[in-house]
Amino acid sequence: MVADAKKIAELEKLVAEVDRGGRKVGGITGGVLAIGALLWSFFQLWFASPIPFSVNLGIFNDTEARAIHLGLAMFLGYLAYPMFKSQSNKMPIYDWVLAVIAGFCGAYLFLFYQELSLRPGIPTTLDVVTGSIGIVLLLEITRRSLGLPMTILGIVFLAYVFLGPYLPEVVSHRGASLERLVSHMWLTTEGTYGVALGVSVSYIFIFVLLGSLLDRCGAGNYMMQVSFAMLGHLRGGPAKVAVVSSGVNGLVSASSVANVVTGGIFTIPLMKKSGYGGIRAGAIETASSVNGQIMPPVMGAAAFLMIEYVGIPYTEIIRHAILPAAISYIALFYIVHLEALKLGIEPMMSAGQPKTAIQKLAGWGMGISGTLLVMAGFYYIGTGVQAVAGESAIWILLALLLVLYVFLLKVSAKYPDLPTDINITNPIKPEIWPTVRSGLYFLIPIGILVWCLSVEMLSAGLSAFYSVLALLFLLITQRPLIAFFRGQTVAPEAKRGFTEAIQGLEEGARNMIGIAIACGTAGLIVGAITLTGLGLRMTAFVELVSMGNVLVMLFFTAAVCLILGLGMPTTANYILMATLMAPVVVELGAQSGLIIPLIAVHFFVFYFGIMADITPPVGLATFAAAAISGEDPIKTGLQGVTYALRTAVLPFIFVFNPMLLLIGVDTWPHLIAVVVGVTIASMVFAAATLRWFRTKCTWLEALILLIASFMFFRPDWYMNRMYDEYVPRPVTELYSVAAKLPEGGRFVAEIQGMNLEGDELTKLVAVNVPALEKTEGMSEEQIGRERLRQAGLTFMGFGGTMQVANVRFGTQAARASWEQGWDVVDVMVPNPDRPTETLIFIPGLLLIAGVWMVQGRRMRRQEKLA
Repeated sequence: MVADAKKIAELEKLVAEVDRGGRKVGGITGGVLAIGALLWSFFQLWFASPIPFSVNLGIFNDTEARAIHLGLAMFLGYLAYPMFKSQSNKMPIYDWVLAVIAGFCGAYLFLFYQELSLRPGIPTTLDVVTGSIGIVLLLEITRRSLGLPMTILGIVFLAYVFLGPYLPEVVSHRGASLERLVSHMWLTTEGTYGVALGVSVSYIFIFVLLGSLLDRCGAGNYMMQVSFAMLGHLRGGPAKVAVVSSGVNGLVSASSVANVVTGGIFTIPLMKKSGYGGIRAGAIETASSVNGQIMPPVMGAAAFLMIEYVGIPYTEIIRHAILPAAISYIALFYIVHLEALKLGIEPMMSAGQPKTAIQKLAGWGMGISGTLLVMAGFYYIGTGVQAVAGESAIWILLALLLVLYVFLLKVSAKYPDLPTDINITNPIKPEIWPTVRSGLYFLIPIGILVWCLSVEMLSAGLSAFYSVLALLFLLITQRPLIAFFRGQTVAPEAKRGFTEAIQGLEEGARNMIGIAIACGTAGLIVGAITLTGLGLRMTAFVELVSMGNVLVMLFFTAAVCLILGLGMPTTANYILMATLMAPVVVELGAQSGLIIPLIAVHFFVFYFGIMADITPPVGLATFAAAAISGEDPIKTGLQGVTYALRTAVLPFIFVFNPMLLLIGVDTWPHLIAVVVGVTIASMVFAAATLRWFRTKCTWLEALILLIASFMFFRPDWYMNRMYDEYVPRPVTELYSVAAKLPEGGRFVAEIQGMNLEGDELTKLVAVNVPALEKTEGMSEEQIGRERLRQAGLTFMGFGGTMQVANVRFGTQAARASWEQGWDVVDVMVPNPDRPTETLIFIPGLLLIAGVWMVQGRRMRRQEKLA
């Protein structure tokens, strides 16, 4: 018996309403919607590809592409999202009219690009009318696709533009006319067509399409079946399958709800049957699925937004994101294991022939080492061919990939197709190796993505484009080739493969409608902030609320993220908070003598935006899980919040200890120490919050475990009590200090000056300086000066003093709160007498060992009494 068909249909309808629009119509409307979605996908593939520049045809600049992107999103939005749910099976004539008008207004900047470029800042009557109608229609499609809360928020910010002169002094401004508002929001890239929509065009669409195609080709089911084969026989196996499969799906999925439904329809009933109960089962699936949005490379589209907001390469964002995401999943895996121990859950199925501990370790060791050897082999073969063949290498590598693909398909054809479900009433553990090798060819497009990003160092968009091409080829050819190797009829399978490729392209575009609309509406809000100067007032407001305390400020920021997340999708929540709060946190941290990396603040607001997906009373992912489990969604959400504590604590940790984001980790021993330390910390924290380690913890034992986890999370806090992190050096050594820093090293200084309000302030600021390719013939001062210049800073010397002469706009220095015209008080260098912070791990380990031994003695006493 498999999952109930009626329940599956209801859940698929929920996913369709949330991700693709709830309207299901055929005929002309269905055809236009399908063709429009396909055209959008083809346009985005064309825009992402290098072909237009090769043939010098169909080249769109970024502004034109944004306008086409929004125009198509608004047009398709009115076709896909009905005004009321009761209209989901019909298409009123007024929605056709609204769709056409909305498409025209959205694409207006493209349609009249030449005319508008000749009269910037001088809108005509047609401009004002079109922009005004466009804003109204954008807010209406926002209501339909994203809900009323975000629409209301957009209206409030637009009203704020007009009502500025009538508001209290702390938030008042000069106001703006309708012409100025429309010009700012609809005729420039400062409002609706701003950074968020640009990122949606350049990166988000292509990765959402990648995820859609991966799901359509069967890769999602393959990951689920492999997880089940490897983990299903363990204690609490279904819960562990849910954690691992959700993490893998989260690699390319931007939807928490879809992640819950895809795996939860099987894992939640299995968890209930194994003994977790409905509430715990739903909460585990929700927590693991929501956490999929923090898993690189997609991260719910936030990774691509951070490229623009933080100003660092995509690969750097992935590097910073990987460790917190990994330890969050490791901690959740440990949580479900502890829950299994608490509830006395035994394995649901046999693991086959029993193996000794040595055999298990040998098996895992061979599997891991084999994987690493294969990866190394691919790397050295690829780089070797490039070194030997030169420009012809690409064709040789493609030929080798094609041979590998056909070989893996031939291997897969020897085995039956993987089931598309899991038997819930009588689960049977699949064999691991046959399950793994039946779909190894799915890893080729993912390998292409990783290769292009990490080895070829291509942009994220171009890397995803090549991966999408590989997936389309896979979709069209996998079924006919497998049929050929099995001696079956090829033609029907070829037709099926082509149909699935078309469906994948269509679904990818429909999945993007809501995201593109969210980016456009978030642009309206950001445009209101930039037009009125609200962002400049936020520093004073937050400082007043937090009373200058950084920790209070972070709690305030987290609370605002959670509140906004109740009515806004994660992407829009992140855009708004990154615009309003991220610079404020960095600034107030600097004024408090704390260096907070900008990327850490962006991850902070992003993480708490995600937490809103699981927090009652609104979280859609929780409602989807509760619908599967048949339990109360509020209780499921509250239990999910308990499990999510191990994720919620991470942002506070990496703001104060950026080593968690691998910032300042420069050597392999240091990296290993950090990874091991934070992994232990996350697991011990999970045990303390569940009050279960080897057995049930007393309150004192839970407190000791919390203290031990803090030692691993924040060893710097203890070391700072004994040694200063930095010591001052004279400002005359400024260039010498900069010259001696390692590549990407942090240049730290204390600066003093007057802010815009006339207050005299002192700040601790930092910037990472790049290495120079050539330094021959350059003095130490010249090297230091050039490294700082490339980081965005120039200085002027006056006798024994130094002043910040210029902070180049858009650089890391500008984002890190450096101020032009301020005096450099001290140059700060790491304290040479300060021991390594990892020494604090030793007392932490002793505390953990003490609790372990005390609980062991208690368990033995209880066994004797029993």
